[in-house]
Amino acid sequence: MAFMIPPALTVGFDLDMTLIDSRPGIRACYQALSERTGTYIDADLAVTRLGPPLAEELINWFPAAEIAAMADLYREMYPAIAITATPAMTGAREAIAAVRQAGGRAIVVTAKYEPNAKLHLAHLGIEPDAVIGDLWAEQKAQALREHDAGVYVGDHVGDVRGARTAGALSVAVATGPCPEEELRAAGADVVLTDLTEFPRWLSDYRPARA
Repeated sequence: MAFMIPPALTVGFDLDMTLIDSRPGIRACYQALSERTGTYIDADLAVTRLGPPLAEELINWFPAAEIAAMADLYREMYPAIAITATPAMTGAREAIAAVRQAGGRAIVVTAKYEPNAKLHLAHLGIEPDAVIGDLWAEQKAQALREHDAGVYVGDHVGDVRGARTAGALSVAVATGPCPEEELRAAGADVVLTDLTEFPRWLSDYRPARA
């Protein structure tokens, strides 16, 4: 597979379980949604399968006709419940800094509702060059192409598919619901244990670009 690498490298990052450990905040928000609606939600189970759009989880707990309304309610409740409860993943800030130090741009492309994604990053003091939300799997290729991203870093097989659809190098981190073997089987070009390995990888990757 040929990769189109722009002269000034742009690196895209996923958000949930790549840059942030969103499990505590999302768990709390699902619990609050359950209390608010009187509908049972297994929040502990839900946070083991983060990555796909919110509606794909809600359909497990609510009738199809209620999904849009429940998604709106969840997103309305989310800022007050989930933002301060969510820490950065180990190595997240250093990974963004490594891209900048290499003279590149760092963007975030996520399936998360974009306003909430921006709130997370602002709260944690992580400042990418752009944040694009509401895109999942192959849909992420649209933003990656628009920003000429040569690399996309994510934790889910959906992120791998998005990178490959965009013609970007797929760098996977085994910090989310998908183990290393599954990420490799999906076509990830590089699999890292976590983002602490990213700066060294990027340093080695830059000469290869030349």
